[in-house]
Parts: sequence; structure tokens; C-alpha cells
Amino acid sequence: MTSTELKYRQRYVDLIMSDDSRRNFEIRSKFISYVRSFLDGRGYMEVETPVLNTISGGATARPFITHHNTLDIDMFLRIATELNLKRLIVGGIERVYEIGRIFRNEGMDATHNPEFTTIELYQAYTDYKGMMELAEGVIDHCCKAVNGGRTKITYQGSEIDLTAPFKRVTMNDAVREKTGVDFMSLTDEQARAEAKRLGVEVEDKTATAGKILPMVFDAFVEDTLIQPTFVIDYPVEISPLSKRKPDDPRLTERFELFIAGHEYANAFSELNDPIDQRGRFIQQAMERAKGDDEAMMIDETFCTALEYGMPPTGGIGLGIDRLVMLLTDSPTIRDVLLFPTMKPIDK
Repeated sequence: MTSTELKYRQRYVDLIMSDDSRRNFEIRSKFISYVRSFLDGRGYMEVETPVLNTISGGATARPFITHHNTLDIDMFLRIATELNLKRLIVGGIERVYEIGRIFRNEGMDATHNPEFTTIELYQAYTDYKGMMELAEGVIDHCCKAVNGGRTKITYQGSEIDLTAPFKRVTMNDAVREKTGVDFMSLTDEQARAEAKRLGVEVEDKTATAGKILPMVFDAFVEDTLIQPTFVIDYPVEISPLSKRKPDDPRLTERFELFIAGHEYANAFSELNDPIDQRGRFIQQAMERAKGDDEAMMIDETFCTALEYGMPPTGGIGLGIDRLVMLLTDSPTIRDVLLFPTMKPIDK
């Protein structure tokens, strides 16, 4: 099959013609099975939570909106499973996970599809350091299972070693290494000036140093992280569900895992202070009112759940599609989705 577009539109023909395509989807199926066995063996309980919600929360992303005719209300397709899963932690299910479809009304490119699959899991009485160890364990276990016991792979020409432990670096240190600028030591005005000098466009004239730091990270650092790297300690402004660092309340106990220049996981020590959480939601609502349609809404029912008491908890979300891309050496997410989103031919 020589037409790339046709193989996505007529996957059944692609599967007939291409052994490589069939192998990709066999690996995907096995990968999900291996993830389940890994977590089930560690006492995690798999659950299902609603796809339709009256509040869009759990991530900073633009949602899809639909309408429920009987209730006569607009509803949102979930952009994350996080808030419902943390309600279950409050309810006493101390290790819980869900493998499910997520929907985000965003752009499409080699690593983004409007609907995609993640696994989110939460564990009581641990933190983001525990989630780093768990991420290393999941990736090591699944990579060996589909790669003949090996943890070294080749992805798009780059040799990648998935052997634990992975490198750890703070976001601020990673940016300072590439630009020479210590953004978290600057005033907001100085940070905006340095971003301009570096050629990073900051449209918000009131943006704080904590908001500017990840923008500079995206521009100068992200695509240089080829070997597995945990980027840790994110600013509180972009981490509305993360617990603050005790020694620096401007930062949170959060990390993202980067491999081959892309993000594969997002995790943090979960914020379990209902007062702080409500304040973060209010700040997000203010951002939304100023035109940021990716900012979160205020979820009072979640704040109420936190008031009942959530133990110290670590949580992580792993992108299934991107991990399968990595293990199958696939250049685009469409190669690991049986039926990727396509524009209708008459458009």
C-alpha cells in the first residue's frame, strides 16, 4: 500500500497488505496487557469512570462539548480521569488505575490525536518520587516483554536506553543549562525581558516568571531530551493539582518524563489541601475568564471530597499511544491507532 493517507482511511486493507502494521497493533495489545499485569500484581484496582462530565477538569486542555437532551444540559467529554480517581482514594481505594480514552479539542500532529489512550493511576501514602520509580518499573517491564528482554531500542535513528534509573533534572536547571538564565531568581518583569531577548514570545504582559519558565523550556530544552529524563519541580502557576514543595512554595512536586524529545508521562504529589485546591481552581477560573479556554473550571464537588480527607498520594498519567510509538519505532501516532481521526474526503 503506497498511499499513506489511504492506509489510515482503509485500515482493513493496510492490515491485509502490511505485516508491519499488523505487528504494531499486536504489540499495542500486548503492551496494554503487560501494563495491567504489572499493576494488578502490585495490588492496584482497575476501575471505569464517566466519559461525560458536567465539569471539565483534571488537566489544562480545551474540551469537546456535547448536549444531553434529557437533562437539557451541556456536558464535556473528559480531558482526564484524574479527579474521579482521586475521589476513590478519598473513599479508601488506596491503589487505583484506569486505562481509558481521553478527548481534547486541540491540534493534530505526529504525536497528537483528538482522542487518545492513557493510563492514570493513584497510590495513597507515596509521592512523586514513588511515581518515578513506578514509571521506571512499568516501562522496564513492558519494554522487556515486547523487546525480547532488552531495554535498549532504536527510535527514528536514535539509540535509546530505557534502563532504570532515568536521569532527573529540575526544569529551572535544564533551562539554565541551555540558556544561561536562572528564571526562578528573576522578578516577573526581568523574566519577561529575558524571554524577549531569547526570542520567546510572551503574549500575556503580566506573565509571571513561573509561567515563562515552561515556555522557555519548550523552546530550548524539550526536543533535546533524547534519553529518558524526569524533569522535576514545576512552577505552581502551571500545576493546579500538584502539592507545593515545602522548601520553595513557588514550585510543586511534579515531574514529566521526556524521551526522544517528547513527553510520555505527567505525575505529581497530589494536592490534598482543600483550601489550597479551591484557591488554585479560582485562579484557573480567572485565567479562563481572561480568555484561556484550556484553564480548569472550579470543581466544588472535588473540593468537598478533599474536605473529607485524602491521604498523601502520588499520581501519574502515562500516554499509551506514545509509548507504543516508541516501542514500535513509529514516526506518527496514526501508525499506532487503528482508526485515527481523519478529515472527511469531501472537506
